[in-house]
Amino acid sequence: MTQTIAPRVRMLVLLFLAVTGALLAGAGPASAHAALTGSDPAQGVVVDKAPTQVSLTFSETVSMNDDSLRVLDPKGTRVDTGKPSEVSGTTYAVQLHSGLPDGTYTVTYQVVSADSHPVAGAYTFSIGSPSETSVSVSDQEAGGGVVGWLYGFGRYASYAGFIVMTGGAAFVLACWQRGTGVRVLQRLVVTGWVAMTAATLFLLLLRGSYTSSGKVGDVFDLDLLGEVLQTKTGAALVSRLLLLAAAALFIAVLFGAYDKREGEEKRDLTFGLAIGGTVVAAGLAASWAMAEHASTGLQPGIAMPVDVLHLLAVATWLGGLTALLVALYRAPADRPVEAPAARRFSRLAFGSVLVVVATGTYQSWRQLGSWSAFTDTRYGRLLLLKIGLVALLVGVAWISRRWTAQLADTTTQEAVRKSAPEKERVTASAGTTDTAKQTSGDAKSGSGSAKRAAQLARQRAAVDATRQKRLRDSDTHRFGLRRSVLAEAGVAVVVLAVTTLLTSTEPGRTEQDAAAANRASSSSSSAGDSASGALTLDMSFDTGGTDGKGVVSVDLDPARTGANEMHVYVTRPNGRAFDVPEVKVAFTLEAKDIGPLPVAPDHITTGHWSANGVQIPMAGEWEISVTVRTSDIDQVTVSKNAQIG
Repeated sequence: MTQTIAPRVRMLVLLFLAVTGALLAGAGPASAHAALTGSDPAQGVVVDKAPTQVSLTFSETVSMNDDSLRVLDPKGTRVDTGKPSEVSGTTYAVQLHSGLPDGTYTVTYQVVSADSHPVAGAYTFSIGSPSETSVSVSDQEAGGGVVGWLYGFGRYASYAGFIVMTGGAAFVLACWQRGTGVRVLQRLVVTGWVAMTAATLFLLLLRGSYTSSGKVGDVFDLDLLGEVLQTKTGAALVSRLLLLAAAALFIAVLFGAYDKREGEEKRDLTFGLAIGGTVVAAGLAASWAMAEHASTGLQPGIAMPVDVLHLLAVATWLGGLTALLVALYRAPADRPVEAPAARRFSRLAFGSVLVVVATGTYQSWRQLGSWSAFTDTRYGRLLLLKIGLVALLVGVAWISRRWTAQLADTTTQEAVRKSAPEKERVTASAGTTDTAKQTSGDAKSGSGSAKRAAQLARQRAAVDATRQKRLRDSDTHRFGLRRSVLAEAGVAVVVLAVTTLLTSTEPGRTEQDAAAANRASSSSSSAGDSASGALTLDMSFDTGGTDGKGVVSVDLDPARTGANEMHVYVTRPNGRAFDVPEVKVAFTLEAKDIGPLPVAPDHITTGHWSANGVQIPMAGEWEISVTVRTSDIDQVTVSKNAQIG
């Protein structure tokens, strides 16, 4: 019969599932890692005549298909040729049909960034003059919905499988070679391999739908699968599967032939397994580094090897910790984890932590770029959470090291086993004798003997299990180590979940660069408009509520006395269009005690409001106030002064 899982191990499993569910369910769609930094025509502009093409510039190279860049007229009909092309570097364009009428046009895009994550968004521009549009484009998020959630779960499972498989094998080979014959450790490493293999196949099937339609029905679309196999991410996933085949051979030798070798032959096999296992593990780690964050942006030639080292160190630390936990709780009483093995792992874990800190510091600098990004970007805030959790994990690990130093030798375990209460041994012996007698007597009574024998066998197994548990728990140092390692594993589960979220979150450096580019574009537009008599004011706001930060821009044309045309644009800090429940504008000329003159603009499309015939009665330095409401109770008024007339 399968042994009952220990209560604390059961609690750890429940914690793992709860944290996984909570973080993945609350993660939402994956954030974009390439950001739109420019466009022509620009967002919200009014051009005199129809352009021949629409071009978009991103913060990094992206992949496109025929439907990646679309331009829709006010009725929602496509007016582009449907064949985007690369203009130069990170700029891409799509040609437009000739003879387009006046009105407001909507540009939508959905591409795949160089670090493998989908990017989506939309904005509007107008020809001649703005108009109402039937196109309703919300603040698009790529990689969302059920497929996005499943893809996120697959990423988490692949990371967890890699850590358990790699760290478990490293623990057995480097710290406790007797563990090759322990069934629970064999199952642990094999489970890690199975989880990673299944997750990789799962991600390969989901990839096409995840980066395009987002429909569950497209998961088994062979055409999409063929397109995925031609991408960098598809090649990385296929390479991972091939390396997992090599990992299966490594596991078979480690838990099969290895335990049967002795002397010089075993030392040679240990060396071969160490070299081969390191190469396979590094290759698996490289399948992430070559396709995600490390492969783009600053210093990719340095970032990719650093990322491989970071993943290997994390796997050795957390995966070895998992193996130690399982061994402490589930290893048989006749083969407990010896003190030297625990001490060897303690030294190995300490070295891994140093590597994690060093490589993590470099990665943080590379992905953030400034101190302000720690608090101003989602990536930075998640990174602060991870740093706090790792600090907590190191603190608990220090406690574990103290218990390891005090852990009794295996000789103590033998002494404890010999000093077991005489009554218990007599009881067990008597139980065995009674069983033999009863079994002999029952052999004459037909079918009843079999039931009785089975019952006595179960009772004897229960007595043996109780003895083994009492022996394992009798060493206070070992018991303390088990509890501290359990706490470490619980924190490690949360660290892994936060790390998975970080890999699907837009780096702080990219987010801030995109926001800066958007502000520069707005300033350039403002300077051009000022030369022609138009006025543009940008004002940051924060209502204090959830999702309450952004930038509101007011365009006034011709910014003179009399009737004016006004456009109001609301964007998020990263420059994306932002719909809010209400926007109101007021004009005040304090020098003449005029105003406030209220204006309630009409909502045109996502993040865009407009009003015609805005009357400015006289020239002067006017205060332009904008009230932005982001919820039923959260609103704020921001203002700037500007010379009008």
